[in-house]
Amino acid sequence: MITLPHRTWGTGPLSAVFLHGFTGSRFSFDHLEPLLGETLTARCVELPGHHESTSMPANFDEVVDAIGGALGTKSVLIGYSQGARLALAVAAKFPQKVERLVLESGSPGLRRRHDRSVRRRSDEALASLIETSGVEAFIGYWENLPLFSGIRALPTAVQERLRARRVAHSASGLAMALRVMGQGAQPDLWPALPTLRIPTLVLSGALDAKYTRLARRMVDELPLAWRMSFRGVGHAPHLEIAEAYASEVRSFLLAPWTHEPVVEVTR
Repeated sequence: MITLPHRTWGTGPLSAVFLHGFTGSRFSFDHLEPLLGETLTARCVELPGHHESTSMPANFDEVVDAIGGALGTKSVLIGYSQGARLALAVAAKFPQKVERLVLESGSPGLRRRHDRSVRRRSDEALASLIETSGVEAFIGYWENLPLFSGIRALPTAVQERLRARRVAHSASGLAMALRVMGQGAQPDLWPALPTLRIPTLVLSGALDAKYTRLARRMVDELPLAWRMSFRGVGHAPHLEIAEAYASEVRSFLLAPWTHEPVVEVTR
């Protein structure tokens, strides 16, 4: 049985579940509490392979089922990067449990089987690097990827806190997370998008060209979707511009919405 350690914050009327990215933890969204704590009550779960999570799922679907089981009757589901990919998979499998969906720098996966196979080999190589080099060396490599240039522009104290949390992971845990929840392990969710009748906010940083292109394509496929691309921002808007991110999320969550069908009357 998969267990998902979590922490809660906020006193708002909306129930929300947050899913962090790779190398994140249940503490990854703590800085948003002063910004969103009056709007929602957050349950920030720790994904397998991260920090204190000891679960060892066999595949991507097991993680999806565990998150789905942790949702209430109706929850807002908010994910970043790896967490956004999982959030989309959860919403596709358990749409009745998801009230609204927020996807930041996420992807519905790779369409072609060949591309997924190539990505699995890439994820396996990275997992082996973690196991042979150790967490601290890997985190040094990971933090210097061009994808995270925006995070490197944050104040030194913020970067140090992020790094302290990242190096607290175990090598075996992060390696497993890549093998089980990496993009190579993720099924192709593109066919599910047109059927996903859940109000969805798709966020990206404009400097992150790849995920901004993906966001545009996703919104074209989703029936009930809104998109925001933040100027001058990279892969992690929730960290790089927390106030603007929180404002966008709050506006989306508080906007009135009805699930009643629209009826056209002809006179």
